[in-house]
Amino acid sequence: MLKVSHLTCEYQQFLLGTDQTRPRFSWTSTSDKRNTKQCSYHIKVATDPQFINLVWDSEEIENDQSVQIQYDGEPLQSFTRYYYKVRISDNYNRYSDWSTSDWFEIAFLKETEWTAKWVTPKYQQAPEEVFALRNTISLNKKIKSARVYATALGIYQLHINGSKLDDALLTPGWTSYHHRLQYQTYDVTDKLVIGKNALGIILAEGWYKGMGFDQPYEYGKKLSALLELHVVYEDGMKEIFTTNESWKSGKSAFVSASIYNGETYDARLATNWSEANFNDEQWIPVDCAKEPSTKLVAQENEPVKVTGKIKPISYILTPKGEKVLDMGQNMVGRIRMSVTAPEGTKITLKHAEVLDQDGNFYTENLREAKQQVIYIAKGDGEETYAPSFTFQGFRYLKVEGYPAKDLPLDQFVGEVIHSDMKQTGEFTTDNPMVNQLQHNIVWGQKGNFVDVPTDCPQRNERLGWTGDAQVFIGTALYNYQGLLFFKKWLSDLKVDQKPDGQVPFVIPNVLSGDTVSSGWNDAATIIPWTLYQVYGDKSILAEQYESMKAWVEKVRSLATNETVWEAKIQFGDWLALDGDPDSPIGATPIPLIATAFHAYSTEILAKTADVLGFENDAEEYELLYERIVSDFQAEFTTPNGKIIGGTQTSYIIPLAFKLLQGDAAQKAAHELHRMIVANDYHLTTGFLGTPFLCSVLSQYGYHETALRLLLQEEYPSWMFEVKSGATTIWERWNSMNPDGSFNDAGMTSFNHYAYGAVAEWMYRSIAGITFDEAVPGYKKINIAPNISPLGMKHVKASYETLYGPVSSEWKIEDRFVTLKVLIPVNTEAEIKLPPHSANITLDGDAISDTKITLGSGSYQFEFYIHQLKQKLMTEESVIGELIYYPKAKALLEKNLTNFMHGEMPPQAAFQMIKGLTFRECKVTPETGLSVHQIDKILLEINEVINSLGEEK
Repeated sequence: MLKVSHLTCEYQQFLLGTDQTRPRFSWTSTSDKRNTKQCSYHIKVATDPQFINLVWDSEEIENDQSVQIQYDGEPLQSFTRYYYKVRISDNYNRYSDWSTSDWFEIAFLKETEWTAKWVTPKYQQAPEEVFALRNTISLNKKIKSARVYATALGIYQLHINGSKLDDALLTPGWTSYHHRLQYQTYDVTDKLVIGKNALGIILAEGWYKGMGFDQPYEYGKKLSALLELHVVYEDGMKEIFTTNESWKSGKSAFVSASIYNGETYDARLATNWSEANFNDEQWIPVDCAKEPSTKLVAQENEPVKVTGKIKPISYILTPKGEKVLDMGQNMVGRIRMSVTAPEGTKITLKHAEVLDQDGNFYTENLREAKQQVIYIAKGDGEETYAPSFTFQGFRYLKVEGYPAKDLPLDQFVGEVIHSDMKQTGEFTTDNPMVNQLQHNIVWGQKGNFVDVPTDCPQRNERLGWTGDAQVFIGTALYNYQGLLFFKKWLSDLKVDQKPDGQVPFVIPNVLSGDTVSSGWNDAATIIPWTLYQVYGDKSILAEQYESMKAWVEKVRSLATNETVWEAKIQFGDWLALDGDPDSPIGATPIPLIATAFHAYSTEILAKTADVLGFENDAEEYELLYERIVSDFQAEFTTPNGKIIGGTQTSYIIPLAFKLLQGDAAQKAAHELHRMIVANDYHLTTGFLGTPFLCSVLSQYGYHETALRLLLQEEYPSWMFEVKSGATTIWERWNSMNPDGSFNDAGMTSFNHYAYGAVAEWMYRSIAGITFDEAVPGYKKINIAPNISPLGMKHVKASYETLYGPVSSEWKIEDRFVTLKVLIPVNTEAEIKLPPHSANITLDGDAISDTKITLGSGSYQFEFYIHQLKQKLMTEESVIGELIYYPKAKALLEKNLTNFMHGEMPPQAAFQMIKGLTFRECKVTPETGLSVHQIDKILLEINEVINSLGEEK
């Protein structure tokens, strides 16, 4: 059995409305044989589902590529649907059947093809106004197909013949309106009738104008809409209807709408305004004078939709007498309410993330955002309503004016809203708190991926902060398929970037000022490179290359000798706990952070130039990178191996970016470990240090230290949030203090995803799933779990690559480990078992290697972890401390290995360990151990060896 499935065009199964002239195809394959690899592919593209009218027949091409294969046929035509199918052969000389066919559809390949006029409601004056636009058309023939192409300056909702057209929300999304505006394509074939039809548009402010963060959005003064309806009749004739002077505007039941403040809807004002027989004589003709210069582009990313529903778990009457519903989950979206009430009954829904210490409704952290929905009842039986032009971040819902003594739970439903990305990752363990943390991370991503990667979804901010996005990108791409989401956002980053290369703090940019900050602006390089590593898509690098280069050159111009960036005022390690309590910047020296990120971005740029074949650039930036590394070491490290600043982050970032080598790196890693142990396994890191903290520790041999940080339940920690009842990730480690009080209301969010970046390490290190950097896109996979019984004895993770699912599951029972892996067709994986594994079997057959390369299929490893090694690695004792010292660790592990393999009797092993330990480890500058401590260690080792001697 060899089968092709999951066809996509530009990462979408059915791509309705693209402006790509040469779109790319991908697919996955399934096979009943292991080690299956594709040997050839054959693609056909036609204008008909029978594939009679071919526009491209690739014929059989001997190639193992199954992702991002570019169309290479006849020139594609606007407003045309194309069907495609694939078949492949494999290394077992088998051919698959032809796949089922999927399709993509071209919209406008040229902007000049638009014939519609922008329609602007007259007399726009009041803030948060909502307008209805309408027109009627006549269709006198049988319809074969019909498409609407629409967009707006503002956000819009389409109606045809009395019904809402689509389930997408907040269209056309938020772009840099001065430069780019997305339009959407809708199939309306079954919405139209022969005869008279009505077309309607509801138009609200959205992100285009009105209330913003500290200052109003001012992309423009007036809301406008643009629409074309293309109708193809059964006889082959085509007719186009557009927005023009014949359209009219009027009021609807939407009294007001705002992203931040909410929505007011008066059901008494509802009419059949979008039906063909509506009398619009009192409506006002629109203005068609507007001619925006904004470039129109087909929608690139997934639309925002309702992706799930939540029922409230309890009704609360607070000490103040407030009627509150608890949704049980800090969510982003809206409430759908049902009510039977007298005409004119005003029901107000207010949204909050938390209750205060007394159990009352708490909204101080929302700042100026009202997050309020008002519904005025029509008084005609049961009425159901959910807002359309806003979204809220909340767990608790305060209801005022509902006509019942107690709130009926079954009359309220939470509708979860976010960009409709495909979930690609799962991570579960036998530890409920770790599972809750992963749950919180996923829900934080859901709530903040609403068309742009926002920092928070509730207060008057909700901006696409670059720093938050870049630290979270690795985790984001494990959890969800994020290429299209970030591709769209990076397109706005590129156009909002200033001529001198400066990258704004937020994208789309709505802030003023010219301040730069490392770690934030570096999103220009880090995010494209990460997308390339995960998906292997060079086009992302090609599209962003000039932006990446401009940013590196900007920092190069600011740095002394082009290398050391002596920055003074930046965000630093934002919200770290090691600095001035009155400052959010943290104690890590800003020049150290700035220079380290300068090195990292330069290295990324050099690698990008190499991938794209820009040899001169690759050589130039590699040399610049080497100079930055050298000058970093001279400027920020001391002869005895210390790093200036002395904070956890001052060690983490240079280690993460590989700015230290050899003994210097190992000493720095040990010092980081020592600081964490001395701080009783508590972190002090902020936005820039935290994402790399655990991964650096694991990489340099301190995986148990990383686990203890993850599992730490006392403040500050991830598990402190979990124990405190969090269902998303907090903005601050102390958004809620240990005594239950809240931090500064001016900047305290309970749904920020930045610290959720730890999940990338959980997937990579605990489960062991990652890409091979030399072969990006998971064409070659690395599976190398760090297996430790500390906190978890059963871990299971999976990730949906472009080739299919890869999974890693390990379980410890006593001292035996079972590891199950799944590798997708047309890939291979290198499996690395723990170095001290013994008695290894693969599917029941004995093997000797701890590193093995396998092709596609599912496999099961079983192996034995010696109890002595297990004890030394996990026990809360000075033995556990000893193995973290580089020389001692190497010597100890060598002799433990000999002991475990029976090459040395227990007491001989002990005597050798004793001699080597005293000789090599009593030098206190190297180990920090006193002779007394070594004696204690040796006593414990002797005790363990004696206890295991008979068993061995």
